[in-house]
Amino acid sequence: MDSVIHAIIQASVVSKGVLLLLLSMSVASWACMAGKWLSLRAAYRLAASGLERFDTAGSLEASLPALTRDAGSPLFGITRRAVREFNRINRTGDTERLLNDNVRRALRFGVDEEMARLKSSLALLATTANTAPFIGLFGTVWGIMYSFQAIALMKSVSLATVAPGIAEALIATAIGLFVAIPATCGYNIFRSRLSFIEGVCVIFAGQLLNRMQHEAAEHKDGLVFAGER
Repeated sequence: MDSVIHAIIQASVVSKGVLLLLLSMSVASWACMAGKWLSLRAAYRLAASGLERFDTAGSLEASLPALTRDAGSPLFGITRRAVREFNRINRTGDTERLLNDNVRRALRFGVDEEMARLKSSLALLATTANTAPFIGLFGTVWGIMYSFQAIALMKSVSLATVAPGIAEALIATAIGLFVAIPATCGYNIFRSRLSFIEGVCVIFAGQLLNRMQHEAAEHKDGLVFAGER
């Protein structure tokens, strides 16, 4: 460990800049992964519990208030869009003809909107995973060039002269991989979790549309949803 720290201290300014950049990317990606893990866990829990309450509530009038309990749930935004569109077409007096297509599109937009919100900041992980190894490789190439220049000045090609500079240069590649591998794993894990959440949202959207179709005649005055503005 002491030798690694010594090698970093002895590295060139450019190499130190590369290492500092990689360190910053590592801190940012770990912070992103911690926040994203918490937010996706909460979103999945809220979506699953909301779907369960919707299934057991029975009628629309009973189920909509249950969905307003968790404003942070993905189902909240989906329901708000659907209710808003339902009330809009209800005012036209042509609910039977417009309900299926219009509300279906509103639900699709709602699902896409919620998934886009949950996917935010994943680009940081993807960028870190894709660029960190190349940034580290740049640091290695630069370090080797710097070592060769030092060898030329000393006019010596012994192993004792070459080895320290090469070792310093290779540290950048190692750190680049150290930064990229966790970011890659985190990105793939979160993509998988997002697929589960999207599946719950799609199931809920289908059930909500079916219930609206079945009960449309009972709600000629529109639906009341606390989140609908």
